[in-house]
Amino acid sequence: MGRGPHCEPVPGRLGWSGRFTSTPARGPRVQQTTAMAGIDAPDMARAQQLIGSIVRSFENKVVGQARLRETLVIGLLTGGHVLLESVPGLAKTTAAQAIAESVSAEFRRIQCTPDLLPSDIAGTQIFDAVKGTFVTQLGPVHANIVLLDEINRSSAKTQSAMLEAMQERQTSIGGESYPLPKPFLVLATQNPIEQEGTYRLPEAQMDRFMLKDVLDYPSPAEEADVIRRIDAGVFSAEQRPPAAASLDAVVEVQELVRRVYIDPAIVRYIVGLSYVTRNASQYLEPRLAHVVEFGASPRASIAFSQAARAMALLKGRDHVIPEDVKSLAHRILRHRIILGFDAVVEEISVETVIDAVLASVQTP
Repeated sequence: MGRGPHCEPVPGRLGWSGRFTSTPARGPRVQQTTAMAGIDAPDMARAQQLIGSIVRSFENKVVGQARLRETLVIGLLTGGHVLLESVPGLAKTTAAQAIAESVSAEFRRIQCTPDLLPSDIAGTQIFDAVKGTFVTQLGPVHANIVLLDEINRSSAKTQSAMLEAMQERQTSIGGESYPLPKPFLVLATQNPIEQEGTYRLPEAQMDRFMLKDVLDYPSPAEEADVIRRIDAGVFSAEQRPPAAASLDAVVEVQELVRRVYIDPAIVRYIVGLSYVTRNASQYLEPRLAHVVEFGASPRASIAFSQAARAMALLKGRDHVIPEDVKSLAHRILRHRIILGFDAVVEEISVETVIDAVLASVQTP
């Protein structure tokens, strides 16, 4: 068995049957600051009130989709971008609008097409004939919440322009940098059933999304409720409820998320999950290990840490527990573990591999 950083496998009867167990880190101790700061009772009460208001506002517009609601709220509280995959008609745009309206956020929807240019997203310079100078016109990405509809229909050049916005929180126009507003969140969608005229998202850009959620059809009762709400005019502009929170309040709660305590043992557990994906042959059974071409990058561990803190706050806790990490595993790893062609032939899904990774790492 190989030895990972600060962790060691427990030998098994076969080469792949060992489990990854955490051991205390060796070397100089790193002082924890924000993670140890804690959250006092008044701050926790305000956070719960704001989160509850956002959830109720969201539920007023979107029927069911509890996991989607949870994913979007985690993205809002962490500033982590979200990739949504589903067939058309499952309320992705409605959900994005609902989360934006709940916090008075400026919302922009960009329909991605093959002829979309980077300047159509970031902005461009226009010559003002009256003044005789160029004037910068900012693009639709300069909003608090941006929906990139069918992102895989945009060209590689346009997708690269989004990389700067997503990672650096700024755009470059005419040699000048323009910061994006705070908070800033990108929600991108993909249609898995129609691949004609699409461009595959590069792994570097996929890795910039904190979470990837796969939506399913609503139940018959939920679908009937959607029809009743449409008949009642819930989705009309006249029925729009007031915002549940301000953008300043969202920024304050984002600061509280950073103060949620995460124990070093859970940090090692998170690192262990990412490490196993990169060393699948040592910890997973051969049937699953050989279909894994590339594992998750350290950005996955960072996403686990940030999203688990937000999940804890959603549950009313000021500390992270292992169940927070486990509940996020599919959403954080499904777009970061790259499977080979054999996975398609043998009908092995990435979710099956993630479940095996969870089973191979000892829970603290």
